[in-house]
Amino acid sequence: MSPSSYSITRRIVLLVLTIEFAAALCVTAVAVLYERQTHFRAFDVLLRGRADSLLGAVQDAEDSGDNIMLDSADVRAPHDDIYEVTDVSGRLLGRSSNWNGPSPDDFSSKPEKNPRLTGDAEFYTIREHHQSYRLIRIQGTRIVDPGDKGGIPRHAIIYYGASTRRVWGAVWQAAGFYAASSVAVLMVTGIVLLWLLDRSLAPLRQLASAAGKVSASSWDFAPPENARSIRELSPLVEALESLLAGLQRSFTQQRRFVGDAAHELKTGVALVKSSLQLLILRERNVEEYKTGIVRSITHSERMETLVARMLTLARIEEHHDTASDIGESVTADRAQRSALVYVLREAAADLASVAQERNINISFRDEKEVVAVIGAEPLRLLATNRLHNAIQHSPGGAEVVISVTQSNQMAVFQIEDHGEGIAPEDLPHVFNRFYRSDSSRSRKTGGTGLGLAIAKAIVEQYHGTIALGSQLGQGTTAIVALPIFEQPTGSWGS
Repeated sequence: MSPSSYSITRRIVLLVLTIEFAAALCVTAVAVLYERQTHFRAFDVLLRGRADSLLGAVQDAEDSGDNIMLDSADVRAPHDDIYEVTDVSGRLLGRSSNWNGPSPDDFSSKPEKNPRLTGDAEFYTIREHHQSYRLIRIQGTRIVDPGDKGGIPRHAIIYYGASTRRVWGAVWQAAGFYAASSVAVLMVTGIVLLWLLDRSLAPLRQLASAAGKVSASSWDFAPPENARSIRELSPLVEALESLLAGLQRSFTQQRRFVGDAAHELKTGVALVKSSLQLLILRERNVEEYKTGIVRSITHSERMETLVARMLTLARIEEHHDTASDIGESVTADRAQRSALVYVLREAAADLASVAQERNINISFRDEKEVVAVIGAEPLRLLATNRLHNAIQHSPGGAEVVISVTQSNQMAVFQIEDHGEGIAPEDLPHVFNRFYRSDSSRSRKTGGTGLGLAIAKAIVEQYHGTIALGSQLGQGTTAIVALPIFEQPTGSWGS
Protein backbone atom coordinates (compact mmCIF):
# COMPACT_ATOMS: atom_id res chain seq x y z
CA MET A 1 0.00 0.00 0.00
CA SER A 2 1.47 3.36 -1.02
CA PRO A 3 1.88 6.14 1.60
CA SER A 4 -0.69 8.30 -0.21
CA SER A 5 -3.39 5.62 -0.27
CA TYR A 6 -6.41 5.87 1.97
CA SER A 7 -9.46 3.83 2.96
CA ILE A 8 -12.90 4.85 1.70
CA THR A 9 -14.48 2.86 4.55
CA ARG A 10 -12.44 4.72 7.14
CA ARG A 11 -13.27 8.07 5.58
CA ILE A 12 -16.99 7.35 5.48
CA VAL A 13 -17.00 6.12 9.09
CA LEU A 14 -15.02 9.16 10.27
CA LEU A 15 -17.28 11.51 8.33
CA VAL A 16 -20.48 9.99 9.74
CA LEU A 17 -19.08 9.91 13.29
CA THR A 18 -17.89 13.51 12.98
CA ILE A 19 -21.35 14.62 11.87
CA GLU A 20 -22.96 12.62 14.68
CA PHE A 21 -20.49 14.05 17.18
CA ALA A 22 -21.31 17.60 16.09
CA ALA A 23 -25.02 16.78 16.33
CA ALA A 24 -24.47 15.28 19.80
CA LEU A 25 -22.71 18.45 20.94
CA CYS A 26 -25.61 20.56 19.68
CA VAL A 27 -28.17 18.29 21.35
CA THR A 28 -26.21 18.34 24.64
CA ALA A 29 -25.94 22.14 24.54
CA VAL A 30 -29.68 22.51 23.89
CA ALA A 31 -30.36 19.99 26.65
CA VAL A 32 -28.22 21.99 29.11
CA LEU A 33 -30.12 25.18 28.25
CA TYR A 34 -33.46 23.42 28.60
CA GLU A 35 -32.54 21.72 31.87
CA ARG A 36 -31.19 24.99 33.27
CA GLN A 37 -34.38 26.84 32.44
CA THR A 38 -36.58 24.05 33.82
CA HIS A 39 -34.64 23.57 37.06
CA PHE A 40 -34.25 27.28 37.78
CA ARG A 41 -37.96 27.91 37.26
CA ALA A 42 -38.73 25.14 39.73
CA PHE A 43 -36.05 26.57 42.05
CA ASP A 44 -37.73 29.99 41.90
CA VAL A 45 -41.02 28.41 42.93
CA LEU A 46 -39.22 26.78 45.86
CA LEU A 47 -37.70 30.10 46.89
CA ARG A 48 -41.10 31.76 46.74
CA GLY A 49 -42.56 29.07 48.96
CA ARG A 50 -39.78 29.46 51.49
CA ALA A 51 -40.12 33.25 51.40
CA ASP A 52 -43.89 32.93 52.02
CA SER A 53 -43.24 30.60 54.94
CA LEU A 54 -40.85 33.20 56.34
CA LEU A 55 -43.62 35.82 55.99
CA GLY A 56 -45.78 33.60 58.16
CA ALA A 57 -43.30 34.03 60.98
CA VAL A 58 -43.93 37.81 61.09
CA GLN A 59 -45.91 38.62 64.32
CA ASP A 60 -47.26 41.70 66.14
CA ALA A 61 -44.66 43.00 68.58
CA GLU A 62 -47.41 44.08 71.02
CA ASP A 63 -45.62 47.20 72.04
CA SER A 64 -46.66 50.80 72.30
CA GLY A 65 -45.20 51.53 68.90
CA ASP A 66 -47.53 49.04 67.21
CA ASN A 67 -44.56 47.37 65.52
CA ILE A 68 -44.06 43.90 64.10
CA MET A 69 -41.38 41.30 64.76
CA LEU A 70 -40.01 38.05 63.31
CA ASP A 71 -40.70 35.06 65.55
CA SER A 72 -37.53 32.99 65.16
CA ALA A 73 -39.27 29.93 66.58
CA ASP A 74 -41.44 29.79 63.47
CA VAL A 75 -38.51 30.09 61.04
CA ARG A 76 -37.78 26.74 59.31
CA ALA A 77 -35.00 27.60 56.83
CA PRO A 78 -32.15 25.23 55.85
CA HIS A 79 -28.91 26.07 57.56
CA ASP A 80 -27.10 27.19 54.40
CA ASP A 81 -29.92 29.43 53.13
CA ILE A 82 -29.77 33.18 53.71
CA TYR A 83 -32.62 35.54 54.53
CA GLU A 84 -33.49 38.97 55.88
CA VAL A 85 -36.85 40.48 56.88
CA THR A 86 -37.50 44.23 57.27
CA ASP A 87 -40.58 46.36 57.59
CA VAL A 88 -41.48 48.93 54.97
CA SER A 89 -39.51 51.58 56.80
CA GLY A 90 -36.34 49.49 56.57
CA ARG A 91 -36.23 48.38 60.19
CA LEU A 92 -34.60 45.00 60.49
CA LEU A 93 -36.90 42.33 61.86
CA GLY A 94 -34.61 39.30 61.48
CA ARG A 95 -31.72 37.88 59.54
CA SER A 96 -29.92 34.57 59.14
CA SER A 97 -26.72 34.22 61.09
CA ASN A 98 -24.67 33.42 57.97
CA TRP A 99 -25.46 36.63 56.11
CA ASN A 100 -24.91 40.33 56.61
CA GLY A 101 -27.82 41.28 54.43
CA PRO A 102 -28.09 42.49 50.83
CA SER A 103 -25.81 45.19 49.55
CA PRO A 104 -26.51 47.74 46.80
CA ASP A 105 -24.18 45.77 44.49
CA ASP A 106 -26.54 42.79 44.74
CA PHE A 107 -29.22 44.81 42.97
CA SER A 108 -27.03 46.47 40.31
CA SER A 109 -28.39 44.15 37.61
CA LYS A 110 -31.92 44.21 36.29
CA PRO A 111 -34.23 41.96 38.33
CA GLU A 112 -35.56 38.79 36.71
CA LYS A 113 -39.16 37.65 36.59
CA ASN A 114 -40.56 34.14 36.59
CA PRO A 115 -43.65 33.79 34.37
CA ARG A 116 -44.84 30.87 36.51
CA LEU A 117 -45.18 33.16 39.56
CA THR A 118 -47.59 36.04 40.07
CA GLY A 119 -47.04 39.11 42.18
CA ASP A 120 -44.10 41.42 42.58
CA ALA A 121 -41.42 38.78 43.21
CA GLU A 122 -38.01 39.78 41.91
CA PHE A 123 -35.04 37.45 41.45
CA TYR A 124 -31.32 38.21 41.57
CA THR A 125 -28.12 36.21 41.26
CA ILE A 126 -25.53 37.18 43.89
CA ARG A 127 -22.18 35.93 45.13
CA GLU A 128 -22.01 34.98 48.80
CA HIS A 129 -19.55 32.77 50.69
CA HIS A 130 -17.63 32.24 47.42
CA GLN A 131 -20.59 30.63 45.71
CA SER A 132 -23.59 31.66 43.68
CA TYR A 133 -26.96 32.29 45.32
CA ARG A 134 -30.39 32.79 43.87
CA LEU A 135 -32.12 35.60 45.79
CA ILE A 136 -35.84 36.45 45.82
CA ARG A 137 -37.23 39.79 47.03
CA ILE A 138 -40.92 40.09 47.86
CA GLN A 139 -43.04 42.63 49.70
CA GLY A 140 -45.66 40.69 51.66
CA THR A 141 -48.63 41.55 53.85
CA ARG A 142 -49.27 39.77 57.16
CA ILE A 143 -52.73 39.97 58.80
CA VAL A 144 -52.31 40.31 62.54
CA ASP A 145 -55.26 39.73 65.00
CA PRO A 146 -57.79 38.67 62.32
CA GLY A 147 -60.57 38.67 64.95
CA ASP A 148 -60.22 42.38 65.65
CA LYS A 149 -62.41 43.95 62.99
CA GLY A 150 -61.03 41.75 60.25
CA GLY A 151 -57.41 41.97 61.33
CA ILE A 152 -54.64 44.49 61.05
CA PRO A 153 -52.46 44.28 57.88
CA ARG A 154 -48.72 44.41 58.54
CA HIS A 155 -46.29 44.91 55.62
CA ALA A 156 -42.79 43.40 55.41
CA ILE A 157 -39.99 43.07 52.84
CA ILE A 158 -38.41 39.64 52.63
CA TYR A 159 -35.10 38.65 51.05
CA TYR A 160 -34.50 34.93 50.76
CA GLY A 161 -31.67 33.17 48.97
CA ALA A 162 -30.40 29.66 48.44
CA SER A 163 -27.25 28.26 46.85
CA THR A 164 -27.59 27.26 43.19
CA ARG A 165 -25.01 24.50 43.57
CA ARG A 166 -27.62 21.76 43.79
CA VAL A 167 -29.48 23.19 40.80
CA TRP A 168 -26.38 23.27 38.70
CA GLY A 169 -25.53 19.78 39.91
CA ALA A 170 -28.88 18.54 38.60
CA VAL A 171 -28.34 20.40 35.31
CA TRP A 172 -24.88 18.94 34.78
CA GLN A 173 -26.12 15.51 35.79
CA ALA A 174 -28.72 15.71 33.02
CA ALA A 175 -26.07 17.01 30.61
CA GLY A 176 -23.81 14.10 31.56
CA PHE A 177 -26.63 11.69 30.82
CA TYR A 178 -27.14 13.21 27.38
CA ALA A 179 -23.39 13.17 26.71
CA ALA A 180 -23.03 9.55 27.82
CA SER A 181 -26.01 8.57 25.68
CA SER A 182 -24.45 10.35 22.71
CA VAL A 183 -21.14 8.55 23.23
CA ALA A 184 -22.95 5.23 23.39
CA VAL A 185 -24.85 6.05 20.21
CA LEU A 186 -21.57 7.03 18.49
CA MET A 187 -19.95 3.74 19.47
CA VAL A 188 -22.93 1.68 18.31
CA THR A 189 -23.16 3.71 15.10
CA GLY A 190 -19.45 3.20 14.37
CA ILE A 191 -19.69 -0.57 14.88
CA VAL A 192 -22.88 -0.91 12.84
CA LEU A 193 -21.51 1.35 10.11
CA LEU A 194 -18.31 -0.67 9.84
CA TRP A 195 -20.33 -3.86 9.57
CA LEU A 196 -22.68 -2.42 6.96
CA LEU A 197 -19.84 -0.96 4.90
CA ASP A 198 -17.94 -4.23 5.08
CA ARG A 199 -20.96 -6.08 3.75
CA SER A 200 -21.75 -3.39 1.16
CA LEU A 201 -18.17 -3.33 -0.17
CA ALA A 202 -17.88 -7.12 -0.33
CA PRO A 203 -19.10 -7.21 -4.00
CA LEU A 204 -16.47 -4.60 -4.88
CA ARG A 205 -13.73 -6.68 -3.29
CA GLN A 206 -14.99 -9.77 -5.11
CA LEU A 207 -15.02 -7.81 -8.35
CA ALA A 208 -11.43 -6.65 -7.76
CA SER A 209 -10.42 -10.24 -6.97
CA ALA A 210 -12.02 -11.51 -10.19
CA ALA A 211 -10.33 -8.77 -12.23
CA GLY A 212 -6.99 -9.51 -10.55
CA LYS A 213 -7.06 -13.09 -11.83
CA VAL A 214 -7.06 -11.91 -15.45
CA SER A 215 -3.69 -12.18 -17.17
CA ALA A 216 -2.24 -12.42 -20.65
CA SER A 217 -2.52 -16.21 -20.44
CA SER A 218 -5.95 -16.36 -18.76
CA TRP A 219 -8.70 -14.00 -19.87
CA ASP A 220 -11.51 -15.60 -17.86
CA PHE A 221 -13.34 -12.80 -16.06
CA ALA A 222 -16.27 -13.93 -13.92
CA PRO A 223 -17.68 -10.93 -12.00
CA PRO A 224 -19.95 -11.80 -9.05
CA GLU A 225 -23.64 -11.66 -9.88
CA ASN A 226 -24.42 -9.43 -6.91
CA ALA A 227 -21.98 -6.84 -8.31
CA ARG A 228 -23.89 -6.84 -11.61
CA SER A 229 -27.19 -6.27 -9.78
CA ILE A 230 -25.87 -3.28 -7.82
CA ARG A 231 -26.69 -0.04 -9.61
CA GLU A 232 -23.40 1.67 -8.68
CA LEU A 233 -21.24 -1.32 -9.66
CA SER A 234 -23.07 -2.39 -12.82
CA PRO A 235 -21.40 0.28 -15.03
CA LEU A 236 -17.99 -0.75 -13.63
CA VAL A 237 -18.67 -4.41 -14.42
CA GLU A 238 -19.70 -3.55 -17.98
CA ALA A 239 -16.66 -1.28 -18.43
CA LEU A 240 -14.31 -4.02 -17.18
CA GLU A 241 -15.90 -6.62 -19.45
CA SER A 242 -15.64 -4.30 -22.45
CA LEU A 243 -12.05 -3.34 -21.60
CA LEU A 244 -10.91 -6.91 -21.07
CA ALA A 245 -12.66 -8.09 -24.23
CA GLY A 246 -10.85 -5.38 -26.21
CA LEU A 247 -7.53 -6.21 -24.58
CA GLN A 248 -8.03 -9.90 -25.29
CA ARG A 249 -8.73 -9.16 -28.95
CA SER A 250 -5.71 -6.88 -29.07
CA PHE A 251 -3.41 -9.46 -27.43
CA THR A 252 -4.75 -12.19 -29.67
CA GLN A 253 -4.25 -10.08 -32.78
CA GLN A 254 -0.80 -9.05 -31.62
CA ARG A 255 0.17 -12.64 -30.88
CA ARG A 256 -1.15 -13.76 -34.26
CA PHE A 257 0.53 -10.83 -35.98
CA VAL A 258 3.89 -11.57 -34.35
CA GLY A 259 3.54 -15.27 -35.17
CA ASP A 260 2.60 -14.60 -38.78
CA ALA A 261 5.34 -12.00 -39.18
CA ALA A 262 7.91 -14.36 -37.69
CA HIS A 263 6.74 -17.11 -40.04
CA GLU A 264 6.97 -14.84 -43.07
CA LEU A 265 10.41 -13.54 -42.12
CA LYS A 266 11.60 -17.04 -41.29
CA THR A 267 10.47 -18.21 -44.72
CA GLY A 268 12.25 -15.31 -46.38
CA VAL A 269 15.45 -15.91 -44.42
CA ALA A 270 15.26 -19.62 -45.26
CA LEU A 271 14.95 -18.82 -48.97
CA VAL A 272 17.94 -16.47 -48.88
CA LYS A 273 19.95 -19.01 -46.90
CA SER A 274 19.07 -21.87 -49.25
CA SER A 275 19.95 -19.78 -52.31
CA LEU A 276 23.35 -18.93 -50.85
CA GLN A 277 23.96 -22.50 -49.73
CA LEU A 278 23.29 -23.75 -53.26
CA LEU A 279 25.97 -21.40 -54.53
CA ILE A 280 28.68 -22.81 -52.29
CA LEU A 281 27.89 -26.51 -52.77
CA ARG A 282 30.18 -26.61 -55.77
CA GLU A 283 32.12 -24.42 -58.10
CA ARG A 284 29.86 -22.35 -60.37
CA ASN A 285 30.40 -20.03 -63.29
CA VAL A 286 29.76 -16.30 -63.22
CA GLU A 287 26.23 -16.54 -64.60
CA GLU A 288 25.19 -19.10 -61.98
CA TYR A 289 26.63 -16.95 -59.18
CA LYS A 290 24.86 -13.93 -60.62
CA THR A 291 21.56 -15.79 -60.82
CA GLY A 292 21.87 -16.99 -57.22
CA ILE A 293 22.75 -13.55 -55.93
CA VAL A 294 19.84 -11.96 -57.84
CA ARG A 295 17.52 -14.58 -56.35
CA SER A 296 18.80 -13.76 -52.83
CA ILE A 297 18.38 -10.05 -53.47
CA THR A 298 14.79 -10.67 -54.61
CA HIS A 299 14.00 -12.57 -51.41
CA SER A 300 15.70 -9.85 -49.35
CA GLU A 301 13.67 -7.15 -51.09
CA ARG A 302 10.52 -9.10 -50.36
CA MET A 303 11.44 -9.24 -46.65
CA GLU A 304 12.22 -5.52 -46.77
CA THR A 305 8.79 -4.85 -48.28
CA LEU A 306 7.17 -7.02 -45.62
CA VAL A 307 8.89 -5.14 -42.80
CA ALA A 308 8.01 -1.77 -44.36
CA ARG A 309 4.34 -2.75 -44.62
CA MET A 310 4.33 -4.06 -41.07
CA LEU A 311 5.72 -0.71 -39.87
CA THR A 312 3.14 1.16 -41.97
CA LEU A 313 0.31 -0.87 -40.47
CA ALA A 314 1.69 -0.38 -36.93
CA ARG A 315 1.92 3.40 -37.42
CA ILE A 316 -1.63 3.62 -38.75
CA GLU A 317 -3.04 1.58 -35.87
CA GLU A 318 -0.98 3.48 -33.30
CA HIS A 319 -2.32 6.80 -34.60
CA HIS A 320 -5.85 5.40 -34.60
CA ASP A 321 -5.55 4.15 -31.01
CA THR A 322 -4.07 7.45 -29.82
CA ALA A 323 -6.85 9.41 -31.47
CA SER A 324 -9.44 7.18 -29.83
CA ASP A 325 -7.77 7.49 -26.41
CA ILE A 326 -7.88 11.27 -26.41
CA GLY A 327 -11.35 11.45 -27.93
CA GLU A 328 -10.37 12.88 -31.30
CA SER A 329 -12.86 12.68 -34.13
CA VAL A 330 -11.17 12.64 -37.48
CA THR A 331 -14.50 13.37 -39.13
CA ALA A 332 -14.69 16.62 -37.22
CA ASP A 333 -11.18 17.66 -38.27
CA ARG A 334 -12.08 19.85 -41.20
CA ALA A 335 -8.42 20.32 -42.17
CA GLN A 336 -8.20 16.68 -43.35
CA ARG A 337 -9.91 16.66 -46.72
CA SER A 338 -9.02 15.49 -50.20
CA ALA A 339 -10.58 15.51 -53.66
CA LEU A 340 -10.95 11.85 -54.62
CA VAL A 341 -10.63 12.22 -58.39
CA TYR A 342 -7.50 14.35 -58.07
CA VAL A 343 -5.68 11.91 -55.75
CA LEU A 344 -6.83 8.83 -57.69
CA ARG A 345 -5.48 10.29 -60.92
CA GLU A 346 -2.14 10.95 -59.17
CA ALA A 347 -2.03 7.32 -58.02
CA ALA A 348 -2.83 6.11 -61.54
CA ALA A 349 -0.03 8.29 -62.91
CA ASP A 350 2.43 6.88 -60.34
CA LEU A 351 1.58 3.31 -61.41
CA ALA A 352 1.40 4.00 -65.14
CA SER A 353 4.79 2.40 -65.78
CA VAL A 354 3.81 -0.75 -63.84
CA ALA A 355 0.53 -1.00 -65.77
CA GLN A 356 2.30 -0.41 -69.08
CA GLU A 357 4.82 -3.15 -68.29
CA ARG A 358 1.96 -5.62 -67.78
CA ASN A 359 -0.04 -4.20 -70.71
CA ILE A 360 -2.86 -3.06 -68.38
CA ASN A 361 -5.07 -0.09 -69.28
CA ILE A 362 -6.24 2.20 -66.42
CA SER A 363 -9.42 4.16 -67.17
CA PHE A 364 -11.93 6.37 -65.32
CA ARG A 365 -15.63 5.71 -65.80
CA ASP A 366 -17.33 8.12 -63.39
CA GLU A 367 -15.57 11.20 -62.07
CA LYS A 368 -17.90 13.00 -59.68
CA GLU A 369 -16.18 15.91 -57.99
CA VAL A 370 -16.45 14.94 -54.32
CA VAL A 371 -14.27 15.84 -51.36
CA ALA A 372 -13.81 13.28 -48.59
CA VAL A 373 -12.70 13.75 -44.99
CA ILE A 374 -9.28 12.13 -45.25
CA GLY A 375 -5.72 13.37 -45.53
CA ALA A 376 -4.08 13.46 -48.97
CA GLU A 377 -1.20 11.13 -48.00
CA PRO A 378 -3.40 8.41 -46.40
CA LEU A 379 -5.73 8.58 -49.42
CA ARG A 380 -2.80 8.30 -51.84
CA LEU A 381 -1.45 5.28 -49.92
CA LEU A 382 -4.92 3.69 -49.93
CA ALA A 383 -5.49 4.32 -53.65
CA THR A 384 -1.98 3.13 -54.63
CA ASN A 385 -2.42 0.03 -52.49
CA ARG A 386 -5.69 -1.01 -54.14
CA LEU A 387 -4.73 0.05 -57.65
CA HIS A 388 -1.40 -1.81 -57.53
CA ASN A 389 -3.21 -4.92 -56.29
CA ALA A 390 -5.70 -4.69 -59.16
CA ILE A 391 -2.86 -4.37 -61.71
CA GLN A 392 -0.98 -7.34 -60.24
CA HIS A 393 -3.97 -9.65 -60.44
CA SER A 394 -5.16 -8.65 -63.90
CA PRO A 395 -4.13 -10.60 -67.01
CA GLY A 396 -2.19 -8.92 -69.80
CA GLY A 397 -4.35 -6.70 -72.02
CA ALA A 398 -7.05 -6.31 -69.36
CA GLU A 399 -8.51 -3.05 -68.10
CA VAL A 400 -8.72 -1.60 -64.58
CA VAL A 401 -11.64 0.80 -64.16
CA ILE A 402 -11.83 3.55 -61.51
CA SER A 403 -15.08 5.34 -60.64
CA VAL A 404 -15.91 8.07 -58.10
CA THR A 405 -19.51 8.64 -56.98
CA GLN A 406 -21.51 9.96 -54.05
CA SER A 407 -23.99 7.96 -51.95
CA ASN A 408 -25.92 9.82 -49.26
CA GLN A 409 -23.24 11.58 -47.20
CA MET A 410 -20.42 9.25 -48.28
CA ALA A 411 -17.85 9.72 -51.01
CA VAL A 412 -17.38 6.36 -52.78
CA PHE A 413 -14.66 5.18 -55.13
CA GLN A 414 -14.39 1.76 -56.79
CA ILE A 415 -11.43 0.02 -58.41
CA GLU A 416 -12.52 -2.84 -60.65
CA ASP A 417 -10.24 -5.41 -62.25
CA HIS A 418 -10.97 -8.34 -64.57
CA GLY A 419 -8.58 -10.85 -63.06
CA GLU A 420 -9.07 -14.35 -61.71
CA GLY A 421 -11.23 -13.22 -58.75
CA ILE A 422 -11.41 -14.57 -55.20
CA ALA A 423 -13.15 -17.73 -54.07
CA PRO A 424 -16.31 -17.16 -51.94
CA GLU A 425 -14.84 -19.08 -48.99
CA ASP A 426 -11.82 -16.75 -48.97
CA LEU A 427 -13.71 -13.43 -49.07
CA PRO A 428 -14.51 -13.27 -45.29
CA HIS A 429 -10.79 -13.59 -44.48
CA VAL A 430 -9.09 -11.36 -47.03
CA PHE A 431 -8.73 -8.43 -44.61
CA ASN A 432 -6.88 -10.56 -42.07
CA ARG A 433 -3.18 -9.97 -41.80
CA PHE A 434 -0.97 -12.30 -43.86
CA TYR A 435 -4.01 -14.06 -45.30
CA ARG A 436 -3.48 -15.18 -48.92
CA SER A 437 -5.98 -17.23 -50.82
CA ASP A 438 -3.26 -18.58 -53.11
CA SER A 439 0.21 -18.71 -51.58
CA SER A 440 1.98 -19.66 -54.81
CA ARG A 441 0.37 -16.78 -56.66
CA SER A 442 1.30 -14.38 -53.87
CA ARG A 443 4.89 -15.53 -53.99
CA LYS A 444 4.87 -14.93 -57.69
CA THR A 445 3.46 -11.40 -57.39
CA GLY A 446 5.42 -10.53 -54.27
CA GLY A 447 2.32 -10.19 -52.09
CA THR A 448 2.76 -10.03 -48.31
CA GLY A 449 -0.84 -10.49 -47.20
CA LEU A 450 -0.82 -7.03 -45.56
CA GLY A 451 -2.20 -4.84 -48.33
CA LEU A 452 -5.90 -5.21 -47.49
CA ALA A 453 -5.16 -5.03 -43.75
CA ILE A 454 -3.41 -1.68 -44.31
CA ALA A 455 -6.28 -0.45 -46.48
CA LYS A 456 -8.85 -1.41 -43.85
CA ALA A 457 -6.85 0.30 -41.08
CA ILE A 458 -6.67 3.55 -43.09
CA VAL A 459 -10.38 3.52 -43.91
CA GLU A 460 -11.46 2.78 -40.34
CA GLN A 461 -9.18 5.53 -39.07
CA TYR A 462 -11.35 8.00 -41.00
CA HIS A 463 -14.66 6.31 -40.08
CA GLY A 464 -15.21 4.85 -43.52
CA THR A 465 -15.87 1.35 -44.87
CA ILE A 466 -14.16 -0.94 -47.35
CA ALA A 467 -15.56 -4.07 -48.99
CA LEU A 468 -14.61 -6.49 -51.76
CA GLY A 469 -16.95 -7.95 -54.34
CA SER A 470 -15.54 -10.79 -56.42
CA GLN A 471 -16.43 -13.71 -58.67
CA LEU A 472 -14.02 -16.40 -59.76
CA GLY A 473 -12.85 -15.91 -63.31
CA GLN A 474 -14.53 -12.50 -63.66
CA GLY A 475 -12.59 -10.14 -61.43
CA THR A 476 -12.72 -8.21 -58.16
CA THR A 477 -14.11 -4.79 -57.20
CA ALA A 478 -12.83 -2.87 -54.18
CA ILE A 479 -15.46 -0.43 -52.83
CA VAL A 480 -14.29 2.31 -50.44
CA ALA A 481 -16.71 4.76 -48.77
CA LEU A 482 -15.47 7.80 -46.83
CA PRO A 483 -17.38 10.61 -45.06
CA ILE A 484 -18.03 13.47 -47.45
CA PHE A 485 -16.66 16.90 -46.66
CA GLU A 486 -18.64 19.28 -48.86
CA GLN A 487 -19.86 19.84 -52.40
CA PRO A 488 -16.92 21.32 -54.30
CA THR A 489 -17.57 24.60 -56.06
CA GLY A 490 -15.05 24.01 -58.81
CA SER A 491 -12.71 21.50 -60.30
CA TRP A 492 -9.63 20.46 -58.36
CA GLY A 493 -7.75 19.62 -61.49
CA SER A 494 -6.64 16.30 -62.93
